[in-house]
Amino acid sequence: MNKQVGPNIVAFILIAVTVAILAIMPVSIQITPNTTVAQAATATSDTANVAANVTNPQPKTVEYTLKTVIGLTPPMAFTGVGGDIDGVINPTLTANVGDTVRITVINGDPVMHDLKIDEFNVFTGELTAKDQEAIVEFVPDRPGDFVYYCNQPGHRQIGMFGTLTVTGEASAEYVNAAPAPEVAAVATIAPAAADAISIVRNPADLPAPVGDREPTDVRVDLNAVEVNGILADGTTFRYFTFDGKVPAPMIRVRIGDTVDLHIHNDTTSQMMHSIDLHAVTGPGGGAVYTQTMPGEETAFTFKALAPGVFVYHCATPSVAEHIANGMFGLIVVEPEGGLPPVDREFYVMQSEVYTTEPFGTKGNLTFDYQAMLDEQPQYYVFNGAANALTTDENALRASVGETVRIFFGVGGPNKISSFHVIGEMFDRVYDLGSLTTPPMTDVQTTLVPPGGATMVEFQVQVPGRYILVDHALSRMERGLAGYLYVDGVDQPDIFHGDELTPGSGH
Repeated sequence: MNKQVGPNIVAFILIAVTVAILAIMPVSIQITPNTTVAQAATATSDTANVAANVTNPQPKTVEYTLKTVIGLTPPMAFTGVGGDIDGVINPTLTANVGDTVRITVINGDPVMHDLKIDEFNVFTGELTAKDQEAIVEFVPDRPGDFVYYCNQPGHRQIGMFGTLTVTGEASAEYVNAAPAPEVAAVATIAPAAADAISIVRNPADLPAPVGDREPTDVRVDLNAVEVNGILADGTTFRYFTFDGKVPAPMIRVRIGDTVDLHIHNDTTSQMMHSIDLHAVTGPGGGAVYTQTMPGEETAFTFKALAPGVFVYHCATPSVAEHIANGMFGLIVVEPEGGLPPVDREFYVMQSEVYTTEPFGTKGNLTFDYQAMLDEQPQYYVFNGAANALTTDENALRASVGETVRIFFGVGGPNKISSFHVIGEMFDRVYDLGSLTTPPMTDVQTTLVPPGGATMVEFQVQVPGRYILVDHALSRMERGLAGYLYVDGVDQPDIFHGDELTPGSGH
């Protein structure tokens, strides 16, 4: 009898011990009366594996397709293609740690786009052609919410981004990875663009006065073209322009004219462009009708209802970026009967250039979106380039006794100007570009806001060199100066003395 009971007691004890062990584990296993110890151990192991896979399920491949889209809300975005994300703007993508994530990006328009996810070193490269595709594939090694976005300047900031949500536990490789050694960043600056051109508009390049005529129909054609331009000696920059120059062509009409305005976007452009004219009465100043893809043309008509000197500019997001890169000009709407005649007319606009590289760097500089947001330009310029109007080719010129009129505007996009001509006073200032308000007289310096303009007139009476400045004079040292040369006979009854040192100190 004892021989028969002994083995049963041992078996019972072993089963009891196993049940006790399982009772304290964070899993539940049902033990039937016929379960052996070996079977119980196997069940325990399998359950532990299941618990682990709840945290990090078996890796799989997850695939998403995103297409770039323009003109919705937000103005630029990604939209999902297929599956649960079909038609969703900037959809949330999901994956688990260890999954293989494959994202196909389709460029839905001929504007340059890309896709980046910084934490996983994901980058599609630039997509420049319509329907061009790129595929990125990667394995996330940690959980969290990660931003995918377009890296082109301004695109993320106006809405071209979404979220990749990764669940699970960080991989052992990520947890145990040694921190990357700190390496000092070395800036790599490309050499100056070999095909760079002068983008400076000569200040004497403006249309003739409208004069005394009846209202009529006027057609205006502007070509949006992106070019490598000369920013300074040995320094180039990628400009956005109308007709290849900065500022854009002056448009000159009279009150009552009907303007048929056409925007052509050059086939070589990488961005969409448009126009907003401050002389237009209507939504967006024309921007709602002129968001123009590369290689395409748009048009609209408007009636000039108010005389004045008005700014126009590109109004494609990021609007400030397009302005900073050169897309602005003046439209002058003359009053009935035209403007009073003068001997010389000039066209000057002030703006800022925002570069990643410091002022004075040689090579091909890059646009700095964050510097623009922070309103920290590296260059201040007249007519697009550093010291552009100090060269013999582009300086203003007049003769003693002549009357001078300067149409002056500020493209900005951020900084106000304190416009001043060193050695002269403005006989008349048409403040803020108003041609119906009586002008201010005998003015030394006039304030012009970004997106604003003025018209100043004065007679030159003494020969010599006069310097156009913004009287925030430190800006001269960042490229903001122009020369007005006046020739003729000395006028000792107005200005006379012994020059002790050459120059004027400016």
